[in-house]
Amino acid sequence: MKKIIVFLLITSISFAQNAKRKYLSHTWKKNILELKTNDGLYQIKYLSDKIVETSFIPNGETYNPNSEAVIKTSEKSKVKLTDRVNSLLLYSKEITILIDKAPLKISYLKKGVIILSEKNGYVKKDGLETIEFTITPEEKLYGGGARAFETMNRRGNRLQLYNRANYGYETHAELMNFCIPMVLSSQMYAVHFDNADIGYLDLDSKKDNTLSYETISGRKTYQVISGETWEELTSNYTILTGKQPLPPRWAFGNFSSRFGYHSQEEVEKTIRKFEENKIPVDAIILDLYWFGKSIKGTMGNLDWDKDNFPNPDKMIADLNKKNIKTILITEPFILTSSSKWQETVDKKVLATNTDGTPATWDFYFGNTGIVDVFKPSGKQWFWDVYKRLINQGVAGLWGDLGEPEVLPTKVITAGGKADEVHNIYGHNWAKLIADGYKKDFPTTRPFILMRAGYSGSQRFGMIPWSGDVSRTWGGLQSQVGIAVQMGMQGMAYMHSDLGGFAGDYFDNELYLRWLQYGVFTPVFRPHAQEDVASEVANKDVVTKEKAKKQVELRYQLLPYSYTLAFENNQTGKALMRPFYVKDESNQFLNDIKSDQYYWGNSILVKPITTANVIETEVQFPNGNGNWFDFYTDKEYKSNTTQKVAVTEDHIPVFVKGGSFIPRIKTIQNTREYSLDTFDLHYYFDATMPSSFGKLYNDDGTTPNAFEKGEYELLTFNSHNANNVLKINFSNEVGKKFISKPKNINLIIHNIHAKKIFVNGLERVYKTFNNPLQIYVPWENRTYPEIKIEY
Repeated sequence: MKKIIVFLLITSISFAQNAKRKYLSHTWKKNILELKTNDGLYQIKYLSDKIVETSFIPNGETYNPNSEAVIKTSEKSKVKLTDRVNSLLLYSKEITILIDKAPLKISYLKKGVIILSEKNGYVKKDGLETIEFTITPEEKLYGGGARAFETMNRRGNRLQLYNRANYGYETHAELMNFCIPMVLSSQMYAVHFDNADIGYLDLDSKKDNTLSYETISGRKTYQVISGETWEELTSNYTILTGKQPLPPRWAFGNFSSRFGYHSQEEVEKTIRKFEENKIPVDAIILDLYWFGKSIKGTMGNLDWDKDNFPNPDKMIADLNKKNIKTILITEPFILTSSSKWQETVDKKVLATNTDGTPATWDFYFGNTGIVDVFKPSGKQWFWDVYKRLINQGVAGLWGDLGEPEVLPTKVITAGGKADEVHNIYGHNWAKLIADGYKKDFPTTRPFILMRAGYSGSQRFGMIPWSGDVSRTWGGLQSQVGIAVQMGMQGMAYMHSDLGGFAGDYFDNELYLRWLQYGVFTPVFRPHAQEDVASEVANKDVVTKEKAKKQVELRYQLLPYSYTLAFENNQTGKALMRPFYVKDESNQFLNDIKSDQYYWGNSILVKPITTANVIETEVQFPNGNGNWFDFYTDKEYKSNTTQKVAVTEDHIPVFVKGGSFIPRIKTIQNTREYSLDTFDLHYYFDATMPSSFGKLYNDDGTTPNAFEKGEYELLTFNSHNANNVLKINFSNEVGKKFISKPKNINLIIHNIHAKKIFVNGLERVYKTFNNPLQIYVPWENRTYPEIKIEY
């Protein structure tokens, strides 16, 4: 320990400190350090070995223990406190905290190296309360929620924390719908500022190696999170803020969506087009025309326009018979011209002015108030609306404008003033829906589509999208960065309006490239303003056939994608994962690329985001295993950067050697989903001595199916040595799940077989094709083994 202390004293010289702050005393009780200073009180506690929470309570204030984000409570960690003459040292297996007494300074260490240090501590300036930190000159910074930048590294920017729509953005949008007060560092730590009030994250904008959190008021609490990889860092963050529930399986299918369908007849006609063209589809989304004939003046009606939707019960029932789910848009704004205005006034549902009267203001859609989702009466009223619609057969709920789009500072809610609750409005909106489902529809998985939220919104099942992106190549170019960074911040289902939303730009190449990318994103949902058709079924003949192939591939990959969703539910790992390059000179520096990413661990995706591309550069990671073209099987060596030919039919996609990729044949929608028969693709790589794959299965509808024992988990292992490849199947069946025998078409890529044995019996083939196809029957309670001599 002495060696570490000496090193700390040397390395801490460059970290600035506030000479005015003084240590007075401390207590250490129940693994909580209370540190009295001349300007307030610190409370420091380990929530786990890898998560430390620090709160500062200025003199004259009381501690607020209520967090909108955090659900993690302290667990027993082996934490030790050493009291020295000039310092205190708190250390656990992962994070060490060094507290210099004079002048007072708090530093956080990982593996004996300072990664973060409070610079000036708590300071009030320019009307804001700030906490400043010193950071190293070389580290890269990510986070702050959904933002569009030309690079992934957000260092050098001062990011406003105020959820706000950015209509028609392309490659640059510093402020968007979904802010998260968290910073992730390439040194493999994150800092989450646990306060909902509006403010700023300054990621060294003055270029003086300073990270600062600035807020108008609220809690001065932050958590420092440690991890060895980006995936582990995200996983630890979701331990802090909650895991995403597994969505219904139909949510991974194709959506029919536009702004918008004006009538019941148009809805039914659209679905018929999908059926006639045999294009798979699982749901149709109705924008605001379901409750009004015009865009303006009707928001807040929240009931069917019977002129244009004369029999919604029958429409929804007929769609359900075809296994098509109905999703409706809703907004929290109640216009004074809407049919629900007087009802919400009488029932005291709305946010108010300081005198208690309903607050109103003008915005694009009309003169409005807003439902107070922090007030019990507001929550109950809003949920009663949803409950009625769900009982009518509605399967999914779309919550739009939840930033809120306009919320004047004058507004008062039961949760606080407008600027205190602005960033958590969508968060609490999602919570009231999630809570309502648990109470009144406990056997149904919710589908909650929203564009604004807060830290931890994933635990309510929120599925966010990236707002009103421009229907341009620039709009497409920003999507990987937004989705990957949001996945790193716990929001693993961030996705875009495929094809782009804003504008009437008509470009079939752009549309197809966006859909090709969409196959490998969490939600496949083409959506746009009605000037340009967004639905695959409504495209011209040539474009429709090309787009249909992407929809079919989306469905074929459902077993793989649904297993990623299960992994996210259990571990917090994102579906879209960052592609990063390690800096060999510094093990803590990892640079994330903005133009390619992983879909799970096994698939590498390189979107095409400019027109007329015939060749692109792809970087293949270092580490075990080579990579194989998903479409041609061409091999690419790891740790190389190579030029790859690009065709119009698909974007470059690669599979890691040794991977198992389960697929099914194309189905019309997920109601037909079955693993009784499926293809299991194995990508043989002679350099891989062993590998592992898994496939999760449940009924696709039951909440917490895994925890209830209503699941099966199939596992696949490969072992390769001495020119013999062995593949073994095994499974884990939940206590309440009835597993069926399976017929598996094992497809092995890139192997030149000489002999094949299935369960010890040789299979005789006239010729051995590449890829090699082997039929494997899998009876219950058996463990098939395939052996291939090559």
